[in-house]
Amino acid sequence: MKKFLDTDFLLTNDVAAELYHNHAAKMPIIDYHNHLSPEDIANNRHYKNITEAWLEGDHYKWRAMRANGIDENFITGDADPKEKFSKWAETVPYTLRNPLYHWTHLELQRYFGENQLLNSQSGDAIYQSTSEQLQQDNMGCQGLLIGQQVKVVCTTDDPIDSLEHHKAIAAANIPLKVLPTFRPDKALNVSDPKSYNSYLDQLANAASTAIKSLSDLLAALQNRVDYFDSLGCKLSDLGFNTIPMYNRKETSYESYFETVRAGQSLSEDKAESLQAYILLELCKMYHAKGWAQQFHLGALRNNNARALRELGPDTGYDSMGDFKQAESLSTFLNKLDDSNQLAKTILYNLNPSDNELFATMVGNFNDGQIIGKMQFGTGWWFLDQKTGMINQMNALSNMGLLSRFIGMLTDSRSFLSFPRHEYFRRILCDLIGQDVVNGEIPHDMDLLGQMIENISYNNANTYFGFDKA
Repeated sequence: MKKFLDTDFLLTNDVAAELYHNHAAKMPIIDYHNHLSPEDIANNRHYKNITEAWLEGDHYKWRAMRANGIDENFITGDADPKEKFSKWAETVPYTLRNPLYHWTHLELQRYFGENQLLNSQSGDAIYQSTSEQLQQDNMGCQGLLIGQQVKVVCTTDDPIDSLEHHKAIAAANIPLKVLPTFRPDKALNVSDPKSYNSYLDQLANAASTAIKSLSDLLAALQNRVDYFDSLGCKLSDLGFNTIPMYNRKETSYESYFETVRAGQSLSEDKAESLQAYILLELCKMYHAKGWAQQFHLGALRNNNARALRELGPDTGYDSMGDFKQAESLSTFLNKLDDSNQLAKTILYNLNPSDNELFATMVGNFNDGQIIGKMQFGTGWWFLDQKTGMINQMNALSNMGLLSRFIGMLTDSRSFLSFPRHEYFRRILCDLIGQDVVNGEIPHDMDLLGQMIENISYNNANTYFGFDKA
């Protein structure tokens, strides 16, 4: 029987252990998609306690605590930080076989050297020890990243953001690149005229231009794309249920936009057509800049209406959706490819039943000019756990080239989440090691070691061109 969380955690054979310890473990980290606060990095924020560092904004933990019968006051409410942590400590033993159990103890070990299991008995001592360590000079947000060998972080930023914190970080001369990512979801939210028009006013101010027409909107977005690019941006991102269906015969986009700008609602079909058009024009801008575009597809958000009213969005009430993906996605990508304006593209899938769909879709639009141009992104959100990662990599292996995969990201709001890269790398190495043991791939450690190092770091570094940023 193996000891829990020992040096060979998740590594079930000697080949897997050699691949991890000699190849994966030494590679630095590129985290090309997350929701970290640029302000906290710029200010090198020091958390007052482990509750601030660990439980602020962590939907995964919040969902587990609710399932464990913890009152909302100890989750998103105004309870004392130590009381909140005690309720999390009380919950942890019940997370067995949930990735939270692994992540929790990996993070305690890697950041704090803490080997105790977290539970109601150990909670007070762990709260005290970790909170004290967080006050050390090297345990601010910058130190938490640098200590995990993070080389590049790409935050998620609205087009209206000033990016002042990115400028401050770039001027601070720290051994870490923090680059913005262009996330224009609100610029496409044409189904809600009131909030949309309020947002367009903010966008107009950021771009120093009036937005009265659709062409004005595209000009304002181009202005912000140019600005983000000037500060090293290499990626865009977008979250949708599905990619909006592009209607080849539609020509009334300008009038649709004028209707929304006048505060009136569009029919569902017209709104989708307008969204598709704006998104297509944005994607052409990304291609011109040499950016990669990311599409996060398949989430069914804000399922609990009462929780949405009381707590607001992004509080842990989202789930997998079962949307039709293939036709609109194919139509959209094909439209861009047809004019040779399809940027490097990463597709993230939230419904595991669609893994093979996504894995084959990306293969339709590789062009032989850019290695791994079209990427089936790593297991996302509810799928960034052992089974989800293995299923994603198996689908990618069967339908494409795992060796050209750009690997893991945290998609996290927490500065303590970076051992998830280790978690992924251990799972990857074990997957390959099992194939060797089974005689399914050759026991060529030069070949396999290079593959592991590439997926862990090199592929992403080359794909995004971070060395040139």
